[in-house]
Amino acid sequence: MTSLRIGQGFDVHRFADPEAGRPLVLMGCDIPHDRGLVGHSDADVMLHALMDALLGAAGLGDIGLHFPDTDPAFRGADSAGLLERVMGDLAERGWRVVNADVCLIGERPKIGPHRQRMRDRIAPLLGLHAEALNVKATTTEKLGFMGRGEGLAAQAVVLIERG
Repeated sequence: MTSLRIGQGFDVHRFADPEAGRPLVLMGCDIPHDRGLVGHSDADVMLHALMDALLGAAGLGDIGLHFPDTDPAFRGADSAGLLERVMGDLAERGWRVVNADVCLIGERPKIGPHRQRMRDRIAPLLGLHAEALNVKATTTEKLGFMGRGEGLAAQAVVLIERG
């Protein structure tokens, strides 16, 4: 008997000061932008939402439980590497990803020029063909902290199966 589960994730990070020199990393890719995001790891807001969705679907908590920001071992961590660890935890329990949908929320950067590179980078880590990983973005119509360009948020939804 096949077991299906849906998970959802959400994450927010504020932009660093331009002088900080932090790169902007989204879906495991360096994205040209004047500011990166503040975080204990590389602050990849999209992968953080995706990992939370995966862990939630499998009933395994969230990324704060697995990779606490109080642990110096995760300072500056590559979120794609953390995603590989999450996928290992899911595989140990017999779960596989069916599909994933990740949405960046903010006024800029525009991800259209980077979408395929993001899909090509992350889909193999999920065990998916690129077509089963949707990457999109929306704005907040200049409302709120994201509309003012103070940070970015991301949402993710995943379907996993065991059977």
